[in-house]
Amino acid sequence: MISLTPKDVLPEDGTAGTLVGRVWLPQAGGPVVVAVRADGVFDVTARFPTVSALCEESDPAGALRATKGERIGDFAAILANTPPDGRDKAKPHLLAPVDLQVLKAAGVTFAISMLERVIEERARGNPSSAEAIRKEVVRLVGDDLSKLKPGSEQAMRLKQVLIEQNAWSQYLEVGIGPDAEVFTKAPTLSSVGSGMDAGLHPKSTWNNPEPEVVLVVSGAGKIVGAALGNDVNLRDFEGRSALLLSKAKDNNASCAIGPLLRLFDATFSLDDVRKMDVGLTVKGADGFVLEGHSSISKISRDPTDLVAQTIGPVHQYPDGFALFLGTMFAPVKDRDAKGEGFTHKRDDIVTIAAPQLGKLVNRMRSSDECEPWTFGVGALMKNLAQRKVL
Repeated sequence: MISLTPKDVLPEDGTAGTLVGRVWLPQAGGPVVVAVRADGVFDVTARFPTVSALCEESDPAGALRATKGERIGDFAAILANTPPDGRDKAKPHLLAPVDLQVLKAAGVTFAISMLERVIEERARGNPSSAEAIRKEVVRLVGDDLSKLKPGSEQAMRLKQVLIEQNAWSQYLEVGIGPDAEVFTKAPTLSSVGSGMDAGLHPKSTWNNPEPEVVLVVSGAGKIVGAALGNDVNLRDFEGRSALLLSKAKDNNASCAIGPLLRLFDATFSLDDVRKMDVGLTVKGADGFVLEGHSSISKISRDPTDLVAQTIGPVHQYPDGFALFLGTMFAPVKDRDAKGEGFTHKRDDIVTIAAPQLGKLVNRMRSSDECEPWTFGVGALMKNLAQRKVL
């Protein structure tokens, strides 16, 4: 069971930044948009019916600060009531901080994860084969491609060498080629927030967390803020076939975003994201502990390039989108048998942390054990209309 306090999830500077979230408010029969401040949690839905609407403002942070809202409680009490075990349904609980935004994800944007994707492909979903293949891939391409600019002449020369070595891969194509991999991670409104259970397909036997920074982008393509995300990954499914990507990525509760959306303001900017350090901790009921950390500065493609490849003349998102920037981690620490690497077990507690964004904490369960997703776009529109806030 997860037990969280504000200190567990808020950024290191507390509520100094402009923090926006969503809370399920029982008396409203649906979600409300909230500002999280030092003196409590304030419902601002009367001014901003959705987080998406707030993000369409010319200055979202300034607009939120200028809106007083109605105080609905202490952040500590709302956070404590968020985990599904023992939740009081008559009291508010925290949700993921995005709503109408399309949930998008960029893949293979870091060298280390690119190499692990190549290994997954060659292992065909078999973790016991991964270590030998990992050594062979590193021998061919090296283990540090962070200085290689995707699409550059140098990258294209490397591509030709690998083709001649019969070592080319679809993952290397998007890792060092001109076109980024950007896919739809999950349906709009389906993400889970901090304190909630995150889901794994019940048939998966080789899987891992994918700690990422998530950019929130307006319908005009303007990056307005960031949160943390877990783009839960099934290495066995995707390793067997890239055509199983949707089954590997899109399952109930398999998209976690939180704890809050931090809007860009005088305290936080895109440059802070570019140099952000992100940490990962997995603690199992079996006593297993996995820890790691990395920096967005190691990303192969600048965040603005990934956004530009997502939205533009060939694709529009009128309600904006939330973009996972890709994972810096590919856990390979053996958990059980030597050489079989890492995979989740039931009740693992995954913590993804960054000083400026706080901590996203989730308990891992089978997707069919997690709370079913029942409140979609239609339900949200009906609820907002009934409350006369549209």
